Amino acid sequence: MRDHLRRLRTTLMLTFIALVIASLVYSRIMAYSLAPTMKPADFHGLAVWEIPIAYLIDYFSHGTICLLFAFTIAGLIYEFVPKEAITKYMGSGRVAGYGLALGMAPFLTVCSCTMVPLFAGVLYAGAGIGPAIAFLLMAPAANILSILLTGDLISWEMAGVRIIVSIVVALTAGIIISKTPWGKAIEREHQINVPAGQAAIKIVKPPLDERLWSSLKFAAYLAKQILPFFLLGLIAVSYVEAYLPEDIVGTYLTGVTGVLLASVIGGPLYTPTLVEIVLGRGMWQLGMSKGALLSWLMGQPYDVANALAVSRIARWKVVLTYMLIAWAGSVIFGLLYGTLSGSL
Repeated sequence: MRDHLRRLRTTLMLTFIALVIASLVYSRIMAYSLAPTMKPADFHGLAVWEIPIAYLIDYFSHGTICLLFAFTIAGLIYEFVPKEAITKYMGSGRVAGYGLALGMAPFLTVCSCTMVPLFAGVLYAGAGIGPAIAFLLMAPAANILSILLTGDLISWEMAGVRIIVSIVVALTAGIIISKTPWGKAIEREHQINVPAGQAAIKIVKPPLDERLWSSLKFAAYLAKQILPFFLLGLIAVSYVEAYLPEDIVGTYLTGVTGVLLASVIGGPLYTPTLVEIVLGRGMWQLGMSKGALLSWLMGQPYDVANALAVSRIARWKVVLTYMLIAWAGSVIFGLLYGTLSGSL
């Protein structure tokens, strides 16, 4: 009887996951917009209390598929990717360590609530400080959820540029910090030397139905952590698009000054995960340049809230170093992308 129940649970969960994936694939084939379609002019004539309601209905009538897919896949990857192998191969400053950090960070975490603990985990487990910092910066800047939402709410060009810039900034910060005296000191402090010849411990994996259920519970946990802030962000954007004069955005969030301003308000002031995307989209529609928008989106790795948490693990010299590098990267690449795209 128990085996029958397990098979039934497994079948139901796999069917749910398949339907979620199929829904996203179908929406892409049919070219169905997953982003809100309301424009600033559509808010004219609406009462103050009607504005956020109309915008939320518009968003969730389009974006539910993308959110459901992103949370479900994030949960599956978090549950099924072998973390023991990650900490093992990130335990050095070799190319493999950096490659694994940059390749896996976007899939292992999608919000700051999981980024810092995972950073601590890989560092305490023996990862080199360089790969650990690369992991720390890559995760919030280009995680699976933020890339999917950037592509659907803004553009896939911006999503692609965001990935490339995130890789360059995270790799640069990791290599530089690994060469500093304070970076080497933290690495020595947390390095765990496994005795040579120690017998490997065989880890018994739970049954498939339990692992699938665990992945869906983690997806639900992420949704509970993120969606309240996301809803507040959508409400804020609805009022921004309805009342913020376009000439203000076009004046202050374009050009070199606009990139610098976006780099300051997009990072240190802290924008919760995904909220930076909807706010950026709203300001972009009001006239924000692409260069300033990229700088705004790249502010996630150096926000003050997460820096305070990381300072308890890696000390303030390391934190200030990566914050400075990440800020400089957001400015430099914002200016470069704005110039090359003709939207500075």
